[in-house]
Amino acid sequence: MQWSIQDRNKEGILFDLDSERRVLSAMFDSEESCIEAYNALKASDFYSPRHALVFDLLCNLFERETRPTFVEVLKEGHELGMFADPQEIEEIKYIAEQYIDEANIKYWIAKVKEKAKLRYFELFLRKNHQNLMEKNQNELEAEKILLGAEEELTNLTALDIDDFVDTPDSLAKLGYDEVERRFLRYKEIRDKYKGVIPLDGLPTGFDNLNHITLGYKPGDLIILGAQTGHGKTAFALNTAKSIALDAKQPLLYLNTEMSREQIALRWASILTGIEHDRIRLGDIDETKLSIIFNAYSELQDSGFYSYPCPNLTPEKTISLARKFKVQKNIAMMIIDYVGRMDKIDPRLQEWQILEQIVKAQKLLAQNLKIAVLCLVQLNPDGTLQGAKRMKNECDLMLKLSPIPREDLEEDENLKKYLNPNYYIYVEKNRDGLSGVRMPIVFDLQRQTMNDAQSVS
Repeated sequence: MQWSIQDRNKEGILFDLDSERRVLSAMFDSEESCIEAYNALKASDFYSPRHALVFDLLCNLFERETRPTFVEVLKEGHELGMFADPQEIEEIKYIAEQYIDEANIKYWIAKVKEKAKLRYFELFLRKNHQNLMEKNQNELEAEKILLGAEEELTNLTALDIDDFVDTPDSLAKLGYDEVERRFLRYKEIRDKYKGVIPLDGLPTGFDNLNHITLGYKPGDLIILGAQTGHGKTAFALNTAKSIALDAKQPLLYLNTEMSREQIALRWASILTGIEHDRIRLGDIDETKLSIIFNAYSELQDSGFYSYPCPNLTPEKTISLARKFKVQKNIAMMIIDYVGRMDKIDPRLQEWQILEQIVKAQKLLAQNLKIAVLCLVQLNPDGTLQGAKRMKNECDLMLKLSPIPREDLEEDENLKKYLNPNYYIYVEKNRDGLSGVRMPIVFDLQRQTMNDAQSVS
């Protein structure tokens, strides 16, 4: 690419073509690099128009789950009427083949962003200088000009482009809109839905929990705690059924313990009600086999995406969530479970590691506007294993535990239900009631969980 002497003098100050090429080459070579660059950069961050164009094409292919090879980029470009010049094609080929450096992708992305910020700053200076020169002396209002420049410069230097400071006016308007929305919604519930409150978010899989939470909402971090063997995975898959199969919302399930085959077999029980042990052993007749096959067609048409990952790390969860948000527009991610995730820094204590993991998931939920459900281990006394302070990070803290025998025998309230054997306890609920216990029925053999039904 040709550029002027003036441009050459700016090389290294306002732009860095080498860094731009390295980012693009890494995207050609690695899906991880595509994920990082897609989420960190935009086309206008590239100084070279050709680099910006290639970046856009690579991102378009990534969104469509097409591996962004050199051939695919050329094909995409030709379909859009681009790359008529052989020199352009040669440059793109050179980038794809010669500039591979995926190991340091975050470093090169930072370099591209740094130069882009400096160019935006130069543009800010030029524009304000031009405005100043075009005004007559009598028209100069120093305070107004300085305040306008200060606001623009603050936006330019903000750490996150999504940062937003509410003014008294904007906050009051937000309040008016929210109160009015809730007033009209309640009126609709009373008139149209006969008092049954519809969900604000994703279904939880339990009517009583839906009533308390109004569903899992975008940006929510939900923690579900249970002791070993007390139904964490069953809870996760029943939640997944409610969201991905019943509500047809895309969901990503990250599992650190089970194989693909084990997950598939669990679905057979959940969808059909046939005992898991019989399915696992093959102890079924042809009628049940037909029922199971029909049930799998329901799974086939769902939004359930499963990623068995015994070596899951916090960085991997972020990368996968970003990828599936772009490609599948997931509404929720479930991590089963946090305690088995690989530890990054062995010098840290366990509670510090778990707290950092949960903080990262909360930030991820807010940034991607998805709900994140983390399954955690409880101690025998019911306390949260490893990090009590994890509770401070979450929006909803649930605990799952068997109902003690003495409760079943002595609690008159439980006698109003048919065969309850487990509690879901709402320990924390940022937007509603907490300290509530809900009896449910957990069928271990069929891997199902349901609200306990009232005795008629």
